[in-house]
Amino acid sequence: MIDKTWTSAADAVSDIPDGASLAVGGFGLSGNPIALIEALLAQGTRDLSVVSNNCGVDDWGLGILLGAGRIRKMTSSYVGENKEFERQFLSGELELELTPQGTLAEKLRAGGAGIAAFYTQTGVGTQVAEGGLPQRYDGAGGIAVASPVKDVRVFDVDGVPREFVLEEAITTDFSLVHAWKGDRHGNLVFRKAARNFNPLAAMAGRVCIAQVEHLVEPGEIDPNDVHLPGVYVHRLVEVGPGIEKRIEKRTVRDGVAESGPVPSTSSGTSASTSSGPAAPMSKEF
Repeated sequence: MIDKTWTSAADAVSDIPDGASLAVGGFGLSGNPIALIEALLAQGTRDLSVVSNNCGVDDWGLGILLGAGRIRKMTSSYVGENKEFERQFLSGELELELTPQGTLAEKLRAGGAGIAAFYTQTGVGTQVAEGGLPQRYDGAGGIAVASPVKDVRVFDVDGVPREFVLEEAITTDFSLVHAWKGDRHGNLVFRKAARNFNPLAAMAGRVCIAQVEHLVEPGEIDPNDVHLPGVYVHRLVEVGPGIEKRIEKRTVRDGVAESGPVPSTSSGTSASTSSGPAAPMSKEF
C-alpha cells in the first residue's frame, strides 16, 4: 500500500497553480485546514475559485486568502462574519455563487460519487431556481453577473406532484481538509463539528490534501470508525494536536455573545476564560 504522508504543508500544496479550483472543509471556523491555507498563502497562489460553506473571518481561515486578494470566486452558503468579504463582493472584486447549505453539501457529495446532477425541492419558487441572484457587482451598484435560470421539473412524491430544481454536482482541482486522525493510507476520522463539510469537500477534489492532528499506522483505526476511506485522500500532513483552533463566538450563561478567538487546550476543547460562577459554555471541535 502507498504511504500518502508528506513532510510539510508547504510541500503538499506546492503544485496548486494560479487559477485552481478548491473545495475547502470547515463549518464556521471549526475544522478549517488552517496549516494548508497558510501554506497556500505563503507560496503566493492567486486567482482561486473556492467552494466552502463560508469564507472564514477577516483574520482566520479562508479569510486570510481573501484579505490578500487571492480568491476570485466563492461558492458558499453563508457569507456573514467577514467584513472584507462584504466589501469585495459589493465593490465587484469578488464573484459569489450563493447556494443553500444542504444543496451545497449534496453538490459536493454528488461530485465525489460521480453523479453529474440531481433534482431537489430546495430553492423552488425563489431566485435560486428562477435566476437573477447577484453573482458579481459592477462596482457602481449594478449587477454585472446574475445567476442563471435553472431547469425545474415536476415529479410525483407519494402521489402528489411537486416541483424540483436541477442542481449540478461540484468537482474541483484540489480539496483541502482537516481531520482529527488519519493513517498513512489516508483513512480519516473527523471530530464533532469538524465533520461538517470536511468529508464532502474531500470527496469533491480530484486531489485531496488532508492535515491531521494525529497520524497513526495502518490498522490502528478500527474500520468501523473510519469516516472517510483513504480512496478519496491523496496526501496527508501531520500538524499535531496543538494546532490553534478558533470559533467565531462564545456564549455565556447570561446570553451575551463574545466575538474572537477562544483559547484551546491540547485536546481541542475550548478553554473557559471566566473566573466567575457563570462559566462560558464550551464546545469541542
